[in-house]
Amino acid sequence: MKTPQRLIGMIQPLKGPSGQNHLNAIGCAGRLTGFSETEDGRYMITLAGVSRFRLLHEKEGFTPYLCAAVNWEPFARDLGPTEQDPEFDRTAFFELLERYFVTQGLDTDWESLQEAEEELLINSLGMLLPLESEDKQAMLEAPCLSTRRETLVTLLEYALYGGSEEKLQ
Repeated sequence: MKTPQRLIGMIQPLKGPSGQNHLNAIGCAGRLTGFSETEDGRYMITLAGVSRFRLLHEKEGFTPYLCAAVNWEPFARDLGPTEQDPEFDRTAFFELLERYFVTQGLDTDWESLQEAEEELLINSLGMLLPLESEDKQAMLEAPCLSTRRETLVTLLEYALYGGSEEKLQ
């Protein structure tokens, strides 16, 4: 919080075969946009996503948090203009999403979702939907918006149909 950039990198832990914790190779940096302290001394922070990164290695040091060397280059497009997905069928996507929300007992402001730009919509759903951490990681690692959308659609369909091809017919 003392730097002008106010960036925090977040990366999901990954259970190793021996039960040891490791880190996923891809994480995301966010700019701290707000925070508040809870009664028990914890902080609730709000981040605005900036860019994904590839973890190179952890840095040695005496800090109460992990420091790491990262590579931003593979995700340069994160800093560019808003991505478009020319194959995005909003009507079919929202029909699928509505079925998913009904089966999961979720509620939302459909008008706001309908108005959201493609990239914001897909990225936000990836963060906010009750998906497994491995599924969220797969979306984070997707190289472009269309791949993230395809991954999300697959996850929603799998949740709806329980992985059974019989239920798809």
